[in-house]
Amino acid sequence: MKLTASIRTISIALCLLGPASADELTTPGDAKSLGFSAARLARIAPWYQGRFDAFSPSDGLLPGAVVAIAKGGKLAYLQAIGFQDRGKTVPMKTDSIFWIASMSKPVTSVAAMMLVDEGKLDLDAPVALYLPELAEMRVAFRKTDPATGKTEYGLDPPKRPMTVRDLLRHTSGLIYPELDFAYPERGLSDANADVAIQAVHMLYGSVVVWRRDRTLADFVSSLARVPLVHQPGEVHEYGWSVDVLGRIVEVVSGQSFDQFLQSRIFVPLHMVDTGFYVPKEKLDRLVDSPMPERPPIWDVTKPTKLFSGGGGLVSTAPDYLRFCQMLLNEGELDGVRLLSPQAVKQMTTNALPPDIHIFGGDEVGGRAGTTFGLGFGIRTNRVYSWIPGAVGSYSWAGHWGTYFWIDPAEKLIGLQMIQATPDSKGRAALRYAGINHLTYGALTVAGPSSSASPAGSAMASPEALADYAGTYDFGASVSSRDRQGLADGKTGWLGIEAFVTMEPEGLRINRPLANSPAAKAGVVAGDLITELDGTPLMRRSLGDVLARLRGQADTAIRMKIVHKGQDGASELSVVRAARSVDTVQLQLRVEQGKLVAEAVGAWPILAFEKGKATPLVATSNNEFTVEDEDHTRIAFVRDAAGKVSGLILNPGPWEQKAAIIAPAPK
Repeated sequence: MKLTASIRTISIALCLLGPASADELTTPGDAKSLGFSAARLARIAPWYQGRFDAFSPSDGLLPGAVVAIAKGGKLAYLQAIGFQDRGKTVPMKTDSIFWIASMSKPVTSVAAMMLVDEGKLDLDAPVALYLPELAEMRVAFRKTDPATGKTEYGLDPPKRPMTVRDLLRHTSGLIYPELDFAYPERGLSDANADVAIQAVHMLYGSVVVWRRDRTLADFVSSLARVPLVHQPGEVHEYGWSVDVLGRIVEVVSGQSFDQFLQSRIFVPLHMVDTGFYVPKEKLDRLVDSPMPERPPIWDVTKPTKLFSGGGGLVSTAPDYLRFCQMLLNEGELDGVRLLSPQAVKQMTTNALPPDIHIFGGDEVGGRAGTTFGLGFGIRTNRVYSWIPGAVGSYSWAGHWGTYFWIDPAEKLIGLQMIQATPDSKGRAALRYAGINHLTYGALTVAGPSSSASPAGSAMASPEALADYAGTYDFGASVSSRDRQGLADGKTGWLGIEAFVTMEPEGLRINRPLANSPAAKAGVVAGDLITELDGTPLMRRSLGDVLARLRGQADTAIRMKIVHKGQDGASELSVVRAARSVDTVQLQLRVEQGKLVAEAVGAWPILAFEKGKATPLVATSNNEFTVEDEDHTRIAFVRDAAGKVSGLILNPGPWEQKAAIIAPAPK
């Protein structure tokens, strides 16, 4: 597919031909009018640059990024940071081109839903209706006789056909072979099981035709010769589903997949730099691979015949921002409608049955506070989620770290374009939580109408101020719009919460963290917890069990556990430890007779930053204010004995609560 004119040319054309709103996503508007603090948005670029300075391409991180944020249909922030090449000679540009990998999947999902809107594609039709070559696919099984311990392997017919809906929500039974060994939650730990999985892995790798010089039709034909790993509809597992969906788009539309995307999505949305390869005239804007060489299958510098809807696209921040804005606008942008509002709602609403089994990664499931729709991960739980954002926010990411999220409640879009190898030190330094926290932390708070600072109170003596000194914990919340995590004192952890799988008999431990309370108590990978505090876990949901694992620090949880390799259950008590390394904290102390505040946790909060002592001005015997752009108000909370136990920032609809967790430093 040939990519078209540069974004600068298109931007001029839009101004001439389109409505005035057409360029509102190309030029950043006034931050304050959009509900942001310009000063706090300015924290974003230094945060990224600090990580580029700390890591190098040898750490798997390309030293550059493009970050875009839009709110209410207008661009609030667009910044190129660092360099687009490994040698740090070519500065990053806002229209630098990135391989977006699995951020291709939402585009493919939209393409399919456009055909659903037109009545040409049925979500609940068998895939074989459109791709007859997949009609005879069978399902690999592993069955163990509990009496004899004998394990049998073979192929079963599917209980029901794989449907188009299964492809969109990753419940088809198809997997990615290269990810197969990454999921210990499969529970296949014995030698024979490893052999079985290796056989499936080898079959996928050797039989499936997955090359840039072959087509989607070739790929699907070869896929018919391998088994499904799960029964359709029973397990959510990431895989080749969306690439099969791309082939269905070809069959139903009568166009090659690249032509369909170009004519039906990219041209209407003016996504001028998005496609399956980068033409020669644009290679100077292609961001380097974080690896010394690009893997041949993803060498986007050359034309391809394999139009991978699951991971083949390249794009820019301005292009993909327009795609996201179309979704936030319920399917329309600048007078061009791609999807019906009903289709967008269907895509961004939970599509997984309550009894679904989830394999792989930390992006979807109860342990991540998310579910999956028809093409997107969807945030469902504020406390358990890794990242901030309103419940109902939806997102996805790419293999090399590109990432976006859309928050309908705030009319907010955030976009991170980086290139970093998975599981590398550099990638870990740029986890998605960074841009989320910095963006929500930059939202302004509605303050008093007057900007005048109230006079200090006579009661604010150094002795009285000492009552308020201490460290206050907000959980993981940087914004009143989010209220993420817990802020009711020391949050406890066991060190297993993120690495567990729910099985019919109980909770399977995949990998306890080193030196965690659970590991120190003797919990190891493969253990099965059958009871927590006297409550059997059989048939319970993962969300329910995770809620039971969580609790206050320094409290004990009793469990019945079947250790790996043993038959009977034993009793174990584990004391939750305090863990505040990733929380938002504010330290208050008295300096030169004045009460000052400084952010000391993982993130800044409002105007409070690390290394900066912000003075607080007393307005009553229990309230203070800050001379900042939000006119931040602080009210202290006392317990029954009259001792300060917490504080509230900006009491009212946008308040943020914190509990005191440590006395003032001496």
